[in-house]
Amino acid sequence: MVPFALAGLAGFALAALIVWLADGPDRWLEICVAGFLVGIPGLITMIVHDRHRKQRRSVTHAEFRVNS
Repeated sequence: MVPFALAGLAGFALAALIVWLADGPDRWLEICVAGFLVGIPGLITMIVHDRHRKQRRSVTHAEFRVNS
């Protein structure tokens, strides 16, 4: 899931850069910045989730072997 979060952050950052360079509406720039900032906690959550994936899978497989 981390690559999807990174792609979203990159998309919002790129959109903000384009809007800023093109002197677009301030509202659009605010939306891009907000999307980027809201995406950071999502990225952190996904990193932590992926970090614990091996542990969750090993517990699930161990329970499956015991119950079989």
